Formats: sequence, C-alpha cells, structure tokens
Amino acid sequence: MSLLSSVTSPADLRALPAAELPRLADEIRDFLIDAVTRTGGHLGPNLGVVELTIALHRVFDSPRDRIVWDTGHQSYVHKLLTGRQDFSRLRSRGGLSGYPSRAESEHDLVENSHASTALSYADGLAKANQLRGSDDPVVAVIGDGALTGGLAWEALNNIAAAKDRPLVIVVNDNERSYSPTIGGLANHLAALRTTQGYERFLSWGKDALQRTPVVGQPIFGALHGAKKGFKDAFAPQGMFEDLGLKYLGPIDGHDLTALESALTKARGFGGPVIVHCLTVKGRGYRPAEQDEADRFHAVNPIDPYTCLPISPADGVSWTSVFGEELLALGAERPDVVAITAAMLQPVGLAGFAKAYPGRTFDVGIAEQHAVASAAGLATGGLHPVVAVYATFLNRAFDQVLMDVALHRLGVTFVLDRSGVTGNDGASHNGMWDMSILQVVPGLRLAAPRDADQLRAQLREAVAVEDAPTVVRFPKGTVGPAVPAVERIGGVDVLLRTGELPEILLVAVGSTAGAALDAARLLLAEGFTATVVDPRWVKPVDPALPALAAGHRLVVTVEDNGRVGGVGTAVAQALRDADVDVPVRVLGLPQEFLGHAARGEILEETGLTGTGVAAQTAAFAKHLLPDRGRPDRGLPNRGANQHHAG
Repeated sequence: MSLLSSVTSPADLRALPAAELPRLADEIRDFLIDAVTRTGGHLGPNLGVVELTIALHRVFDSPRDRIVWDTGHQSYVHKLLTGRQDFSRLRSRGGLSGYPSRAESEHDLVENSHASTALSYADGLAKANQLRGSDDPVVAVIGDGALTGGLAWEALNNIAAAKDRPLVIVVNDNERSYSPTIGGLANHLAALRTTQGYERFLSWGKDALQRTPVVGQPIFGALHGAKKGFKDAFAPQGMFEDLGLKYLGPIDGHDLTALESALTKARGFGGPVIVHCLTVKGRGYRPAEQDEADRFHAVNPIDPYTCLPISPADGVSWTSVFGEELLALGAERPDVVAITAAMLQPVGLAGFAKAYPGRTFDVGIAEQHAVASAAGLATGGLHPVVAVYATFLNRAFDQVLMDVALHRLGVTFVLDRSGVTGNDGASHNGMWDMSILQVVPGLRLAAPRDADQLRAQLREAVAVEDAPTVVRFPKGTVGPAVPAVERIGGVDVLLRTGELPEILLVAVGSTAGAALDAARLLLAEGFTATVVDPRWVKPVDPALPALAAGHRLVVTVEDNGRVGGVGTAVAQALRDADVDVPVRVLGLPQEFLGHAARGEILEETGLTGTGVAAQTAAFAKHLLPDRGRPDRGLPNRGANQHHAG
C-alpha cells in the first residue's frame, strides 16, 4: 500500500511521522505526473506546491481553519490530501474539477478561479471570525503572479489596518504566473530573495505607499529619507512590518521542516503575517523544469516520457490564426502594439513579441490596467490590440466603457476562448461578453465564422480609429472554410434551401456550421431556410431587418448567454424597423455551466446542428402551422431558447 493511499484526510497526514513526509512528497509527484499527463490539466503549478501543501495541512486544521487558494489551479495536491485521489476523469464530466469545488469537499471553500481575489476573501473571513468571536486563523495562498493584480494590493492595504485579526498570507513565489512573472512587483519580490536590489524595493515602496489611503501616509514619512545606503541598515522584512504585516522568509518552499516551522510561527502570531515561500514550478519533473515557456503550466494529454501529445491536433487553432495575422499586421503597421495580462503564450502573442519586443506589453494579471493603458497608447497615436481570454475582459468592463469607449479611442480587443470552453468550468466559459458589451456606446463587435473571416475581420477592426472594436473566437481548432453565396450590406448569406425561404437562421460566429446542418435537416421536415452570418454583430447591420422582413420566422444562434446577447439585439432591431416577424433566440442557458468537454456542453444545450434543427422545427410548427411535415420526429435536444419577438 502506498503512503499516499493511506492519507484520506488532513488528520491522517498529521499522524504521519515527519521522516515519512519526503516519501509522501515523491509519491504525490509521481501520481501527478502519471495522472495529469493522461487527462491534461495544470501540471507545473501543482508539482511546485507539494511540500507547501503538505505543510499547510499539517499545521492548520482544515476545514475549521479556512484555507483559500488564489485562482485554485494549484489545488490538486490539496485535493489528494483531502480524500480525492481518483483523477481518472479530471476536468471531465463526472470527474474532479480542475479548481476547488464546494460540491466536492468541505475543504474547498472558495471557487475563485480568477486571480488575485484570495486576499479579499481572507480579509472578509477574518473580519467575520472576529465579529463572531472566533480566533481561528484564515490562510490565503497566493502566487507572485497573482500579486501583480491590483485587487490583491487593495486587500493588503485593508488587511494591514487590523493588527489583531489572525490571517496568514502564504506567498507561493515561483517567479511565474503562466510564464515568468513580470513588472515592478516581480522585481521587488526578487529583491527580497537577496539583499542586493533592496534599494529598488524601497524606492517602489515610497511611490506606492504615499498613494495608499489607510496605512500608507503614516509610514511614508519614515521612508521618505530612504537613500541608496539604507539597504545596509534595514532587513528586507522591514517594509512589510512597517505596513503592519509580520514577515517570515524567504523560506525554501521545498523544505518541509522549514515550512512547518514558519507556518507554526505564523499561526500563533495572532495578527496578519506574510510567509514568503520560494518554490520551483514543475519541481521534480525535468521536462517541466526545463520548459522556459511556462514550465508545463497547463498540458493536454501527453506521453510522460516523450512529452509528445497523445492525440496530435487535427488542424490549426483559432489562436494561431490570430497570432499569425497580427504578426503580419505588425509588419505592415508600425503603430500596432500588443497588450496582454500575463497570457502572452496562451493568447498567441509569442510570435509578435519575438518580432516586436518593444511593441509588446505584458502587464501581469492586471486587466484593468491593460485596458486603461491601451487607452493611453491610443491617445498617444498608436493602435493597441488587447488580447485576453473572453472571461477575463469582465474584470475591465469599466475601463472599456469609460476610458476607451467614452473617449472614442481606436482600441481592438481580441477575446480568445469565447463561448464554451468546457474543461475549466464555469469561471472560464467566455459566455458573457456579447451580453455585457451590448451596452457600450459605439463599440463594434465581430464574431468570425472561420479562419478567413478571422483574418479579414481582425484587419477591419484594426482599421477603426474612432471606436473600440472586439473580435471574439472560441477555443480549439478552426473548422473548414464556410464560403458565402452572397453579401447583402455587411451580412453574408451562406445558404438558401428554397426559392422563398420561410425561416431566417442568423448564425453568430462559429455556430455557422451548426446552423447550416440545421437548415438541411429542416428541409427534410418541409421547412425552407436562409442561413446568414452577420459578421459584425454589434451594431446590428441595417440589412438584417430587411432580410428578416422577407421571412416568416427568425431564429438566432449564438455561443453566448441568451440574456441580452445578439438575439436580443436582433429582436430590438426588428422592432425598431417595424418588422413584425417573430424572433426566437438559441444560446447558452444563463447559468454557471459545470466542467465538461466543449462538444458535450454544446450537445446538451442544443447548439449542434441537430439541436438547432429540433428547436427551430418546434417553433415553426407552432408559428407556421400551415407549413412543414407533421411530426417527422426530429429529436428535441436542448431547451435553451428565448422568445424575443
């Protein structure tokens, strides 16, 4: 029996002799390498926190002591030590989530898989404990990458103001988020690893603290005279202690004895404490340690020995098409610059960054700053392209609205992983953007249906200099080209299945394939249809209401939440144009979707060809009783429909 299999709870872990812990750590790493290379998932981050997680669960009594994992992708070891050792369906339907999950365990408190939130959660939990008369400590585990997010520093500012609340902040410092952590804060954490460079840390501290409302002004006076020679008189922890935060470290994050000692001291302190742990992302797996790009941050299923993919990609990805086209644009237009938020590789900017390093800005996990900085770049005469995952643009909505749109600035937002992403669960599905962005005046939004349209619409977007533009595309491989048979206004007609079609199917972006399949299935049911791709879905093209007027039913199909999205906008446009044709909206249910494969979710939500056909046929039989063949029996898959007209 392995040592790991004997640990089914933190109590079992605490009962182990200290001498057995190195063996346990080795078994955990072997387990992770074997399991995660089979399923795919976040491998490098979890290999780096094995000893740290063991020490946390030996010193703290979870779930009584609340442990909050920032982002949560590094919680696999935590799952193993809290009774979850079946990783056979990790990130798949019916298997373990790739993040903390309240449905899985009482040890999972926060499902916070967007970064930089853990310290705010911990601040609130510590306040709640104090008000309820509890002195149980709260623990927040946050990476150096997440500390580049401004929200983390807002939380630190408030945490430091209360010196009697037990709160332990564990900084997992591996110098990386996805890829190497960048920015001033990263440099200053590096300065804490050595005495050299501490001068730069104090210099940054002066600038930051004088703008910090709660505790900054009082201590700024003490730091005001800091000069080059002060590094010889002050220890690195002085800055944190001036903030009211006890500092322990740096600690070797792979030394179990040192970790337990530091965490035990922190637990007993009775106030806010920072425990600074130095870890190695990918620790114990040489291919990960040698991968300079991202230390195997997240992998698809691979052979653990050769590191080759188990199932090679069967085509090019949407991300790579974008990256190649932006690189070409960069060669043509020296005013084009690229911005991302700690996601240079995942969003396809590596090639642009290599060719134009001075025109590429990775701002760390700081989406709000990315967008506001883009506004400044545009004001300065450049055209910024801000590339992020669709779900992460939510964090910078105010900047899109008030800093870019209000000033009519030419900034292009490229939203990767839009719509259903699947395996990473609710927090990563990019199903909100076409609803949220509908309210932004002047903003133009494109949803390409194939690689050719992505290239064309990216160029169209970057040509706009007086308004924000958005180009969104899904995760995965681009399908075959979908040619248009005609263009009316800005709307592409993809298919007509009769001389006078009755149903207008409006396909948004990558749903074009499903809509085309549906039109052919509907023809077998006796319903004729026109399939169109509006290309630019915001604002609604004036040609679309005119097209709708020639049909008896309009059905919109979008890989986005049904509420307030493209279908709603199309229905409003028809009403404004006095086109009295019923509109039915197909899209994703307005709920937090669990983790599963993208195809599984699309099937379940009725956004496949069969699902779209079945729902459309049901509408048509109700609204057009004189048409169609009676009850031919298309399977009615999905009920994700909205009556908007």
